[in-house]
Amino acid sequence: MSGPNTNYDPVEVAALDPQLIEEAVEAALAAAAGAASLDELKRIRGAHQGDKSPLALANREIGALPPSAKAEAGKRVGQARGRVGQAFTARQAELEAERDERILVEETLDLTVPSPYQRLGARHPISLVTERVEDIFVGMGWEIAEGPEIESEWLTFDALNIGPDHPARGEQDTFFVEPADAGVVLRTHTSPVQIRTMLDREPPIYVLCPGKVFRTDDLDATHTPVFHQFEGLVVDKGITMAHLRGALDAFVQGLFGEGIVTRLRPNYFPFTEPSAEIDCQCWVCRGEDSACRTCGGTGWIELGGSGMVNRKVLTASGIDPDEYTGFAFGLGIERSLMLRHGVADMRDIIEGDVRFSAAFGMEI
Repeated sequence: MSGPNTNYDPVEVAALDPQLIEEAVEAALAAAAGAASLDELKRIRGAHQGDKSPLALANREIGALPPSAKAEAGKRVGQARGRVGQAFTARQAELEAERDERILVEETLDLTVPSPYQRLGARHPISLVTERVEDIFVGMGWEIAEGPEIESEWLTFDALNIGPDHPARGEQDTFFVEPADAGVVLRTHTSPVQIRTMLDREPPIYVLCPGKVFRTDDLDATHTPVFHQFEGLVVDKGITMAHLRGALDAFVQGLFGEGIVTRLRPNYFPFTEPSAEIDCQCWVCRGEDSACRTCGGTGWIELGGSGMVNRKVLTASGIDPDEYTGFAFGLGIERSLMLRHGVADMRDIIEGDVRFSAAFGMEI
């Protein structure tokens, strides 16, 4: 076997020819300098620094040289590759700076230019008043209860001690779902939610029942066949009319302002006994202006009905009336909105004119 060729001249290897290496460097430097974009520079870089570039091929040939020739050839090829790498790095930095400067110019926003007018959205005031009322009672530790709008006649009337001959059960007041003898109606109040709550839960019960209700009223300034109510129900041991009055006072002060109080006037409702109409002190004149347009000079505004839950209603709901007592009340949300904000016509609330909702903005 022959020994290594110590006289092997690297110049005789074409890839390591100093002139060819210098030409490859000059070509790479010219290409880098001529690149007009980062994408173009990326394509060019592969041809001059990739695995098949002239300098990469020359670098691979160094391994076949005798030890005495490797150092000089390696130094020469390494310097050449270093010059090319520095040139491409410098050109990349220049192109990136040009790109960033161009973006600043092309994507600059003139914040002084007036923007086109865009109409702001607004939530319907019925939703806002409902949430305001819910917040007041949730803040008192109550819960929100909901139920279906298509309801059984038993839950809507019978369980509430409203007998078969009561006028409210006639077709002149109630929407019946066909067939008429199916015992299914569109609920005329949210009281069925109270019955469902008492059937499903054990006392103590503190719930507010807001929702949509239906009655066969003609649409006019003060009536609508579809409107919204909220009803409150409390069932616990030792509940009295004093607790009812306290809850109502807390509610009207939360909705209408500090210092507003309520009064109860005797009345009759089949589902409460004793029963009372709720009057609220006028929050405009506080009873001091005989010419007040809000209360008509009386100093009081009628809100709704209330009373102690009838023993028959508690029994129908599976609650022992000898152990538990409770109170209930009901008020209209549309009426609360009209009173609180001086809305004169019910039709303004439901006709969907965006100008009406926009007057209230996003919250009340």
